[in-house]
Amino acid sequence: QVTVRDALNQALDEELERDERVFLLGEEVAQYDGAYKISRGLWKKYGDKRIIDTPISEMGFTGIAVGAAMAGLRPVCEFMTFNFSMQAIDQVINSAAKTCYMSAGSISVPIVFRGPNGASAGVAAQHSQCFAAWYGHCPGLKVVSPWSSEDAKGLLKASIRDDNPVVMLENELLYGVPFELSEEAQSKDFVVPIGKAKIERQGTHVTLVSHSRPVGHCLEAAAVLAKEGVECEVINLRSIRPMDIEAIEASVVKTNHLVTVEGGWPQFGVGAEICARIMEGPAFNYLDAPAVRVTGADVPMPYAKILEDNCIPQVKDIIFAVKKTLNI
Repeated sequence: QVTVRDALNQALDEELERDERVFLLGEEVAQYDGAYKISRGLWKKYGDKRIIDTPISEMGFTGIAVGAAMAGLRPVCEFMTFNFSMQAIDQVINSAAKTCYMSAGSISVPIVFRGPNGASAGVAAQHSQCFAAWYGHCPGLKVVSPWSSEDAKGLLKASIRDDNPVVMLENELLYGVPFELSEEAQSKDFVVPIGKAKIERQGTHVTLVSHSRPVGHCLEAAAVLAKEGVECEVINLRSIRPMDIEAIEASVVKTNHLVTVEGGWPQFGVGAEICARIMEGPAFNYLDAPAVRVTGADVPMPYAKILEDNCIPQVKDIIFAVKKTLNI
């Protein structure tokens, strides 16, 4: 059993060791061991050149990281929360994402932007937004969103090795959660291919598609519904862009029903994209009911706990959506 925090730490350690061009920068990543202790022990091991504490200036250190990537290094740029990446969105989109295309492929930007994304607990609106749809919207970026420790380790290693800019959207509430880490995932060569979804639970009645923390909620809902004779197939997207639409289509062809679950807002969201792609593709003819989205509430995140709970999809909301879809 390995926590998501330790899986990310292992991945960083292994990639720093494997390739001396890799370095980590961000606020408090070095001497303090990281705001979330993801980089624990790395500064002591690799020193000031590879693990760099930055001032509180996302615009500045992201620009430095993107320039370093263009010059042949492989930076890992940590945001204390993705809400703060808004300070640097010009660098992420205009400087990193578009450069390979605009240089006709002659300049690659091998950089990873990572940090916690989506709602944590009791941190209000400016620390709780999900940016999967924002970054997933932009060509030139790859966007990954891990759930388990295996996802976290494999996707971070794949992202660091990728020659393109990758946005890795972690979840703060998952950092301390332990998951089984298979023998295979413990190897230094283990990577999770970007763009491949994973079926976390096989089922026949309805397809549940999710990413990040809500994958766990979907599995809980599936366990409750199984007692009532409803078998849910749970798909962990893992990658937002590119999206493994083939895996979702194959599942919908089998189950004839689709429910998407995400912590982000409904309008123009990840679920909206999945529903559109299914409607435009061959799986549409297999649907026996309209696809349903379960999303965060369409408001900035409130601070009060009871309101926060009502803004984030809960297991009961998923169960309700499944029953509505199956008309039971």
